[in-house]
Amino acid sequence: MTRSERIEALYAASKERILILDGSWGVMIQRRDLSEEDFRGERFADHVGQMKGNNDILCLTRPDIITDLHNAYFEAGADISETNTFSATTIAQDDYHLDAQACWDINYEGAKLARAAADAWTAKEPHKPRFAAGSIGPLNKMLSMSSDVNDPGARLVTFDQVYEAYKQQVRALYQGGVDLYLIETITDTLNCKAALKAILDLEDEEQEKLPIWISGTITDRSGRTLSGQTAEAFWNSVKHAKPFAIGFNCALGADLMRPHIAELSRVADTLVAAYPNAGLPNAMGQYDEQPHETAHELHEWAKDGIVNILGGCCGTTPDHIRHVADEVRGITPRPVPDRPKAMRLAGLEPFELI
Repeated sequence: MTRSERIEALYAASKERILILDGSWGVMIQRRDLSEEDFRGERFADHVGQMKGNNDILCLTRPDIITDLHNAYFEAGADISETNTFSATTIAQDDYHLDAQACWDINYEGAKLARAAADAWTAKEPHKPRFAAGSIGPLNKMLSMSSDVNDPGARLVTFDQVYEAYKQQVRALYQGGVDLYLIETITDTLNCKAALKAILDLEDEEQEKLPIWISGTITDRSGRTLSGQTAEAFWNSVKHAKPFAIGFNCALGADLMRPHIAELSRVADTLVAAYPNAGLPNAMGQYDEQPHETAHELHEWAKDGIVNILGGCCGTTPDHIRHVADEVRGITPRPVPDRPKAMRLAGLEPFELI
């Protein structure tokens, strides 16, 4: 299929059923018990500093592992699998002293790996097309919050620097063949808006329009993102991009995430997506929630009509995704509401004037 045909198939599938995203990549890579040499490969054999832990670089040095994980999630029932590019920006990869060319290559090759796996599964099961989402993760530097408690105006990066970093990532993911963009684990809405501007500008300049999925993070029981917004305020801040889907991931398990997803379901006139962690981590930082437990929680969300896309974040595995896919199969996806026209603004809180 052409990219336009795949996008048309994605929209059609979203109306027919609850779509399934893949699960955690970090936990599955950790289970491989990889060495420093696995992360370095030949290309980075003499690179300065430690590379172990830089999971994105495996797109270049161990592509076989990345392909295996795409296949494992597709086999488990995922409709959509993410590229292994969560931290593949020049800003984030500066921690590993990687240059712009290396970042480009990670995104481009990561997209090609996801594209090849999705195409192979679509050819095998044409009744259930698979899709590749370009993962655009958060940065280790924030635009909304100070980097110095003694200087409220201090920032380690400018908006233009964040914009340019995301623009390079988006361009590489697009050229590698992704079907949609997934701006995920958003802690800082202003960083997210830089990524959105990069996508929208590239559409104006040279690229075909692709669906945009925006996934924020409610960091704790306060019900706010790290930069302080409520769920509705977050939606008001990004709705101008007319996203394919809006939702939350990470930080919380399904039980604690539900009220925030329900709030998005009430206010968002687009698809609502969620991929929670496998519960909260234990004292050792491990996730104990079993696949059937996660699936039971998400089944209730689906049954109550508040979601269109479900998947898993930290601690989830192909077995979690298999259980989720089984539990929501045949359940009608949430109908997208037709909300009345109004002026909707947001700071930390939402404001609506009808």
